[in-house]
Amino acid sequence: MIGHRFTNFDPNENGKSKFEQLLDLFIQLLTYTNGDAGEALQWLNELDVKYQLTNDAYGMGDFIDDLKQNGYMQENSLDDSFTITGKSEQAIRKKSLEEIFGKLKKTKQGNHQTFKPGQGDELNPDTRPFQFGDMLEQIDFTESIRNAQINHGIENFSMHEDDLQIRETDFKTQTSTVLMIDISHSMILYGEDRITPAKKVAMALSELITTKYPKDTLDIVVFGNDAWTIEVKDIPYLQVGPFHTNTVAGLELAMDLLRKRKNPNKQIFMITDGKPTCLKIGKKYYKNGFGLDRKVVNGCINLAAQCKKLKIPITTFMIASDPYLQKFVQEFTEMNNGKAFFASLDKLGAFVFKDFESGKRKQVY
Repeated sequence: MIGHRFTNFDPNENGKSKFEQLLDLFIQLLTYTNGDAGEALQWLNELDVKYQLTNDAYGMGDFIDDLKQNGYMQENSLDDSFTITGKSEQAIRKKSLEEIFGKLKKTKQGNHQTFKPGQGDELNPDTRPFQFGDMLEQIDFTESIRNAQINHGIENFSMHEDDLQIRETDFKTQTSTVLMIDISHSMILYGEDRITPAKKVAMALSELITTKYPKDTLDIVVFGNDAWTIEVKDIPYLQVGPFHTNTVAGLELAMDLLRKRKNPNKQIFMITDGKPTCLKIGKKYYKNGFGLDRKVVNGCINLAAQCKKLKIPITTFMIASDPYLQKFVQEFTEMNNGKAFFASLDKLGAFVFKDFESGKRKQVY
């Protein structure tokens, strides 16, 4: 006879299998190892030794076999090295989305709304009296019948034009976003890892747009001495280089990308921790890492003004607290008429998400 089996309660297990528990840790470690599966497994082994993550029934070798069988990892037969698959890349993005935005209420899949009343696609809770020219499908019959009963009684039901209520609809809009990520060397200086939170935000934002706003576009631009685009699938592998901060190159590339987009709603999000220190003039680099060089700063300010003329707002997420850097960001933001957030690393994702969502509720004319 099979009886009940009692074990110690672990509030962190949440009913997950041993493979699922280890997979959560493995996916988290991949973000810190820049997608290096071998290094992530080595870290996981060290955690296992210290915290006894596995047991006799399910060991680390079983976990590695399951990773391969479930399509999360591939093994190179030539050198026995491991690489992650597209399935793991997607899992990292989903994990970042859950980690940053996990407390948000679930909403129906859809697109951004302008909250501009009219014959749109998405119903909103507002109603108004019927006006000449309104379409039949806009009539809210529940409210209209209720008005008729109140105005004319229940026994002899009749409905007049004054009883009709119209359910407002909102136009759906599309938004093109460029997310700029600073990958200069300062993003890992001073004993603080700033690039990992930036990557998590980029992965979470890309997963959010893909799942909730599929008609939107998102381009990822990284900038150091130069600027270039990366694919969403490449974000986990992103690393900081021995670079200065060429903010001008990043802004120029972001503007070029947005010029090609047909959407009327365009915006730039920029995550950076330091001052602009570099310009490329012709084939040569002009560098000055000792302060806010006016030549470099003016290049940034001029581009902020150009973006304003093109109606491209720039939102800067500054993950540094130096007063003189904040002064530059304020000057840059005022020129663009954009926004700036001086965000701590643990609050960066919340800042980005709130601004992304609120920005979609502005009317487009």
